[in-house]
Amino acid sequence: MPNKRGARRVPFARPFTANIMAIDGTWRRGCTVKDVSDTGARLIVDASDHGLPLKEFFLVLSATGLAYRRCEVAWVNGAEVGVTFLKQANLRLNRASVPH
Repeated sequence: MPNKRGARRVPFARPFTANIMAIDGTWRRGCTVKDVSDTGARLIVDASDHGLPLKEFFLVLSATGLAYRRCEVAWVNGAEVGVTFLKQANLRLNRASVPH
């Protein structure tokens, strides 16, 4: 189903567990991914997010931490949090500018 931005959201038939983690690694919380699109996701945070700096964080999708997305909060409704995926810097451009 399209959302207000027109991105097609894909709901999960079974809950998909993940974690949200501070950019600097100082905190981590469990969450459930309810649905996802190319531009963002809807999460249910397992524990209270009161007092956490949720402006920008990582959505960690694997136990090893190798699959993740950098996010910012779009909206909060109780335990539900809507996030927007932030674009990654172009690594090839960054590597090309570093002298070898």
